[in-house]
Amino acid sequence: MAPTSLKIIILPLLLLAIPICLEAKPFKLKQTNIVFYMKEWESGANITSIPVAGIPKKPWAILAFGTIFAIDDALTESSDRKSAQVGRAHGIFVTTALDGTDLHLLMSLVFTNKEYNGSTLEIQGADRLFQKYREVSVVSGTGKFRFARGYATLETVYLDISNSNAIIRWNVTVLCF
Repeated sequence: MAPTSLKIIILPLLLLAIPICLEAKPFKLKQTNIVFYMKEWESGANITSIPVAGIPKKPWAILAFGTIFAIDDALTESSDRKSAQVGRAHGIFVTTALDGTDLHLLMSLVFTNKEYNGSTLEIQGADRLFQKYREVSVVSGTGKFRFARGYATLETVYLDISNSNAIIRWNVTVLCF
């Protein structure tokens, strides 16, 4: 049992805290929805994704288990190659399924457009490559997306497996302050 002097100190502090807690206004989270297209090119003149590691003495490719890719992919307003850029996707992904059908994404979406310039979203999750729609987690953010959490739905709108080129539509929903 607490000594009497400790009770004398704690009781007034608790009584003081009650009105402060009642007056405190909770933070209001706002929902933001963004749609953009990620263009990933492993072949041609403007490569944005490249394998950097893999299983020794095995080919390093998108469908090869254990292959790690570094990316600097353009984020654009539409799927058109000449579409205005809204940012870049910087990070890595790893082919994590033995049959090559799953990737694990770890990336920062760095926005450069007027509305979100300098803000980022941090992405992590399983990308089940051959499913029409799949979700990954938005685990954090900076700038206008500070303390963000949410999800992104990915849809492949163009896929050239033989050259490892793709255009992915991102529909991102985040909650932040």
